[in-house]
Amino acid sequence: FLRRTLGSDGVRITMESALTARDRVGVQDFVLLENHTSEAAFIENLRKRFKENLIYTYIGSVLVSVNPYKDLEIYTKNHMERYRGINFYEVSPHIYAVSDNSYRSMRTERRDQCILISGESGAGKTEASKKILQYYAVTCPASDQVETVKDRLLQSNPVLEAFGNAKTLRNDNSSRFGKYMDIQFDFKGAPVGGHILNYLLEKSRVVHQNHGERNFHIFYQLIEGGEEDLLRRLGLERNPQQYQYLVKGNCPKVSSINDRSDWKVVRKALSVIGFSEDEVEELLNIIASVLHLGNIQYGGEDSGNAYITTDTQIKYLARLLGVDGLVLKEALTHKKIIAKGEELKSPLNLEQASSARDALSKAVYGRTFTWLVNKINVSLAYKNASVIGLLDIYGFEVFQHNSFEQFCINYCNEKLQQLFIELTLKSEQDEYEAEGITWEPVQYFNNKIICDLVEEKFKGIISILDEECLRPGDASDITFLEKLENTVGGHAHLTTHKLTDGKTRKVMGREEFRLLHYAGEVNYNVNGFLDKNNDLLFRNLKEVMCMSDNKILTQCFDRAELKDSRRPETAATQFKTSLAKLMEILMSKEPSYVRCIKPNDAKQAGRFDEVLIRHQVKYLGLMENLRVRRAGFAYRRHYETFLQRYKSLCPETWPSWQGKLADGVSTLVKHLGYKPEEYKLGRSKIFIRFPKTLFATEDALETRKHSLGERESHVSHAVVVQAWWKGILACRRARRRREAANTIRRFIKGFIYRHNERCPENEYFLDYVRYSFLMKLRRNLPKTVLDKSWPTPPTALIEASERLRKLYMQNMVWGYCKRINPEWKHQLEQKMVASEIFKNKKDNYPQSVPKLFVGTRLNGEEINPKVLQSLGSEKMKYAVPVTKYDRKGYKARPRQLLLTSNSAVIVEEAKLKQRIDYAALKGISVSSLSDGVFVLHVPTEDKKQKGDVVLQSDHIIETLTKVAICADKVNSININQGSITFTMGQGREGIIDFTSGSELLVAKAKNGHLSVVSRNNGGI
Repeated sequence: FLRRTLGSDGVRITMESALTARDRVGVQDFVLLENHTSEAAFIENLRKRFKENLIYTYIGSVLVSVNPYKDLEIYTKNHMERYRGINFYEVSPHIYAVSDNSYRSMRTERRDQCILISGESGAGKTEASKKILQYYAVTCPASDQVETVKDRLLQSNPVLEAFGNAKTLRNDNSSRFGKYMDIQFDFKGAPVGGHILNYLLEKSRVVHQNHGERNFHIFYQLIEGGEEDLLRRLGLERNPQQYQYLVKGNCPKVSSINDRSDWKVVRKALSVIGFSEDEVEELLNIIASVLHLGNIQYGGEDSGNAYITTDTQIKYLARLLGVDGLVLKEALTHKKIIAKGEELKSPLNLEQASSARDALSKAVYGRTFTWLVNKINVSLAYKNASVIGLLDIYGFEVFQHNSFEQFCINYCNEKLQQLFIELTLKSEQDEYEAEGITWEPVQYFNNKIICDLVEEKFKGIISILDEECLRPGDASDITFLEKLENTVGGHAHLTTHKLTDGKTRKVMGREEFRLLHYAGEVNYNVNGFLDKNNDLLFRNLKEVMCMSDNKILTQCFDRAELKDSRRPETAATQFKTSLAKLMEILMSKEPSYVRCIKPNDAKQAGRFDEVLIRHQVKYLGLMENLRVRRAGFAYRRHYETFLQRYKSLCPETWPSWQGKLADGVSTLVKHLGYKPEEYKLGRSKIFIRFPKTLFATEDALETRKHSLGERESHVSHAVVVQAWWKGILACRRARRRREAANTIRRFIKGFIYRHNERCPENEYFLDYVRYSFLMKLRRNLPKTVLDKSWPTPPTALIEASERLRKLYMQNMVWGYCKRINPEWKHQLEQKMVASEIFKNKKDNYPQSVPKLFVGTRLNGEEINPKVLQSLGSEKMKYAVPVTKYDRKGYKARPRQLLLTSNSAVIVEEAKLKQRIDYAALKGISVSSLSDGVFVLHVPTEDKKQKGDVVLQSDHIIETLTKVAICADKVNSININQGSITFTMGQGREGIIDFTSGSELLVAKAKNGHLSVVSRNNGGI
């Protein structure tokens, strides 16, 4: 105990820290271990506390948490209130203490905070982040709006867990993605928003799971909890064993997971977050479609080409994804190749087709997960707020078989360890050196050498992997391994089966390389590295998804992606870039740390596996952190801040200190009885070695405030100040009332004189009327160029209102035109031409308006190559199948109409039957009814032409619009009523009679005319 008398009132304050007095077993802060350099003593202290259900222990300000694998009654509302607003060391270690300390630091120091939660899978990281969110939801200020945000923050967890977590061998609820969440607070300290960043979702789990593991929770929740009608609509059965993507782990049910109950929680959470019923329906359509994709089976032809044997799945997929089933079926068995500007389709073999199916499943699920995170972010969006960030990201992973995913995850942990070193170890030493304080340096392993080995440009592992993925030739996983050996084979932290000694070769495969991480050695098998890094999806599969009617998929698969000829970044490079941005975010904030430890691999309560825990203590860097805390100083404050806060505790520094700040702080700490070993004075800061010293000073300050408030002189001064302030407030109220009365008086007088010319009596009222109209106009401006609504202006503003309306409409039209892309502009130009020619003139024109004109009605395969060869260099602008009626007998014959730059060409299979130069085209005739018959008129004197051409098209409006544009004959299209006369050759004329009827009929009439009976509506 340290006692000090404060002031002349004789109040004695006990400055003590109950840090050890409250310990039931062991010490609650590892800093107080006598043998703080002993790893055995460290683990023994953990064991003692774990056996007593004391799962939390400090290392200075770092919280160490051991997963109890059982429910503890330490997370009630009463516990939250106990930690609310209390100094860090006044109560037992707890996740709530870290939460509250970050919150108060954000509020008082006005600096963004972050809480970094780390540990391996199953250590309790996700649960720790939930407890922090719950703490803020309960203890922070609230309002109706804030309650909504709190609910959304909390309900985002079950949604993200359903879509991003899965049962693994080590953890029944393992996060298979990294998550960084910003919780945003307003100036009152209330949570008002949030933002989530997600990293490296384990998409491969969608199509494959190891034995004893499951796919993502949402699949099982949907099957077990979905209503019968919902499952029937989705084409699903209530049996996960029926789906290939769910049987590979041979673990459909888990005793600790209630999928049916979790389904109800997720459905409710989606509603709370703000998902509409349509969005939920389309989201579930996608989830069901992934299961149906997994059930697509392939057969092999004699040629080796794959074909789909399960048409039922295609039907379900077409409906659920909103795509054309035939197009999807072809895309799953063929790939599109672009060579020399031409598109070619190449059939896939069985292995390639299965890989394409799995790639589509992973892409659909992965992009939907990203959309889901973005949707949650929209519901939590808020600007200009203080922030507390929560990082819950996968822990270090070492399995019997480690692949690309483990490589990325462990690289991430190396970066986080590097950050931990920089922020809690190296930065400590740098600050002491800057302040001129000498202390015993702490030796620690700086893992920058490993980070550089992975991420260094041109010669890091990621660069080598990317180079193998991008280079031409036969690149494979083995060539990647060979290149690793040639490029970085001499690195001290990397070895391979070829490079290592004989003893190590016995435990290494020929297709493995070993990295010596800060946490230990890990062997990585290179099989699948290139495919997973490429993460490619065939172009025709992307095209199918871009054509989907599902609104979620249209956002996930952007059409602009198809036009981008650049190769997309590899998965490793994307992850490296996002990880660098995450490091920048974390470096910009004041960090707090929660280090989570898994006590055993069996998930058993009360079992303490010392070997497993010793390994985690090592790779979490806990001993290094403890050595720094004991060698250095736990807290530091600027002289000015320290003196301003605690000057009332010393008569010599109260009420103000006139000398140097350093001298004032020295006088203050001597008065408080600080021992020389408890503090050091630097160039601009005081360094306090033990947290208990600082908080004991805080306790003394709180008591001193009460003693100061009790003094009569201070009370009398307060009364004087209070009376003076009340007088000011009363004067302000009186002035506001007078101004209000004058305003009302002027308004009434202005209303009385409102019809007079502008004068002092009505100018205030008229100005108010103008202002009101402009504000009303601002709130009710038209939203689109087609909206012709406009508020009615007052008499004095009619002219100004009309000018504003014209200016606003011009601006909207300009903005609309600016946003139009070239393709849409071309479409609109064609539609304008069609409108000019056919509007109110031809019966089937209205049916063509909502339908887009296409570039051509015949693809390259439908046009005979000899025809294309005959056209030579002439560029074909449009092609459409037509029916030609002979001049003798009007017999119908199938033809193709090709429009080139210079002429219209009529083709029969491989023959060019007739070429009509645009310059020679006299005109075009068409009826006013809904038929598709038209006549191309040619000069009679042209001996090459045998007479006018009578054609019929199913796309009459589109076809004639294209002809008019290509031939520049917009004004040469004649729309006739009743009949059309045309030249048949040799001076003879023919007549086409048009009538209306129930069915389309084209035939030779008894009078020798061509009779066309039109339906009431027709094609485009």
